[in-house]
Amino acid sequence: MNVALAHDYLTQRGGAERVVLSMIDAFPRADVHTLLYDPRGTFPEFATARVLPSALNHVGPFRRNHRLAFPVLAGATERLRIDADVVVCSSSGWAHGVETTGTKVVYCHSPARWLYHPDAYLRGAGPGVRLAARSMRSPLVRWDQRAALTADRYLVNSTHIAQSVRDVYGIEAEVLPPPPALTPNGRRQPVGRLEPGFVLCVSRLLPYKNVDAVVSAFDRLPQEQLVVVGDGPERERLGRLAGPNVTLLGRVDDAKLRWLYERAAAVVVASFEDYGLTPLEAAGFDTPTAALRFGGLLDTVADGETGLFFGEARPEEIAAVLGEVLHERWSAETLEAHAARFSRERFVGRLREIVEATA
Repeated sequence: MNVALAHDYLTQRGGAERVVLSMIDAFPRADVHTLLYDPRGTFPEFATARVLPSALNHVGPFRRNHRLAFPVLAGATERLRIDADVVVCSSSGWAHGVETTGTKVVYCHSPARWLYHPDAYLRGAGPGVRLAARSMRSPLVRWDQRAALTADRYLVNSTHIAQSVRDVYGIEAEVLPPPPALTPNGRRQPVGRLEPGFVLCVSRLLPYKNVDAVVSAFDRLPQEQLVVVGDGPERERLGRLAGPNVTLLGRVDDAKLRWLYERAAAVVVASFEDYGLTPLEAAGFDTPTAALRFGGLLDTVADGETGLFFGEARPEEIAAVLGEVLHERWSAETLEAHAARFSRERFVGRLREIVEATA
């Protein structure tokens, strides 16, 4: 059976790109079709896959900032015609629109945020991008609705997204949680002179991730240290907000991230996550999480067992709940058992079953 994969764009290092790597584990011979591919911007593991980008990839600014390509992405997606028995589309709004000669399985990370939650997603984007998004919203909603209905099977990453897909498309989708991409099995590399016991925040630095609220929370926790891993357009502003007990590391490789998870006293997630891989990765290292009570985080954090929730992404709430997490005793056995429920083997096995049944 000829299986191909499709993904929106491989230009960044996020949870969706980690899921594609797990899909490659399930189908190691599959071609990976994508609109844009920047090997330096995404995970190095993609270098061993056969990645086939669209013609848009010849435009350097688009590779460096996919939002600049926003007005032409729908048309470019339709021109991705994939000859395969089954195409598995990893989609946050574009890849589910590819043309295929066979059947189509869509794995939806979220219905397009720029269409259904534009204020949150486009906060911080340039005025040109915001203007384009507003002017194109109506035709793109129609395109997106049609694209969703071309799927022979619809999968989602969380119960939160299952409800969103039901509301937006009227589709009943199966929940197939993706695995933690980073596990304790692997190399560690120390990071600077950090002392164990810090709080770790792993996030792309985008406005809707609310890392600014996390950074500001540490004005109220002067005795604690915050380490932020990730990069993005908010980095310069966060640097201005950061006090002396906040370290912005930028991107780190997996060996360094393992070292950080293992030596962190807690992880904090304040973003509006549709899934939320970070708490699962942390649990594998026996590290609890303070998380926003929202979306997919309700699936990946067991309240009182692997972490605690705060109600709003406000500095005072984050600081208060982090104080509780840091003073609580957490069971390593419980944390590891929770992470094991979301194993790579379960994800790969179920995805193969679904594809075989769809062909």
